[in-house]
Amino acid sequence: MAVTGMAARDWRELYQQYRGQWVALKEDEMTVISSASTLKEVLAEAAKLGYPNPPRVTKMPSDLRVFVG
Repeated sequence: MAVTGMAARDWRELYQQYRGQWVALKEDEMTVISSASTLKEVLAEAAKLGYPNPPRVTKMPSDLRVFVG
């Protein structure tokens, strides 16, 4: 079954810049609204910037590990 309407996002640059941090993103899922070490901080900063409900919030991993099993 194919999933339509969802394009892959290349977050390599975001990962390099924001590794280990929480990041709030705009609807394009590439533009950073705010970043912080905790979810509470990233949401507070996004709200201060006019985004009380950011479209996407994620935590960038501290390191990337590949598991094949």
